[in-house]
Amino acid sequence: MSIVTTSIGGRYLRVVDWHWHDPLDASHSARPPGGRWNPPGLQCLYLSADMDTARANALRRFDGRPVNIHDIDPASAPHLVEIEVAVGTALDAFTDEGLVAAGLPSSYPIGPDDRIVPHSQCQPIGRQAHDRGLNGIDSRSAAAGGTHELAWFPGLGTARLISRIPKSEWL
Repeated sequence: MSIVTTSIGGRYLRVVDWHWHDPLDASHSARPPGGRWNPPGLQCLYLSADMDTARANALRRFDGRPVNIHDIDPASAPHLVEIEVAVGTALDAFTDEGLVAAGLPSSYPIGPDDRIVPHSQCQPIGRQAHDRGLNGIDSRSAAAGGTHELAWFPGLGTARLISRIPKSEWL
């Protein structure tokens, strides 16, 4: 795999369940089936680079359900956490050049079949990026209305929790 890299670091956002005691714990992401960029066995935190993307990811959690996020009791609604990620280097899956170098269509997250590129196509790229010592994948968001995300590998860098915000204050 040929790659293009980009610098990462600074403030990111993450939507978490209200009852998560440690929003930086990525152990659950390693369970099957994994995530978009991480195959089973590889821990990853999915972070939003901006508020619009965080909101899009929160809304996506309710796709296919008979209720939406606004129907949820505020006491059990998702929280938004602000996280500071240490400066590092990520695979570029955001620019056309980076996507094509990684073997993805420049139309990502939409593939040539006009569907969202499947996890099965992204997970091997994430594994290779991790194995090369990169801190994550800087990517376009696959959430409708989202723009920019970071799939961050916690074993290859540091992060700290800045704040935790209840739904009533951010959505």
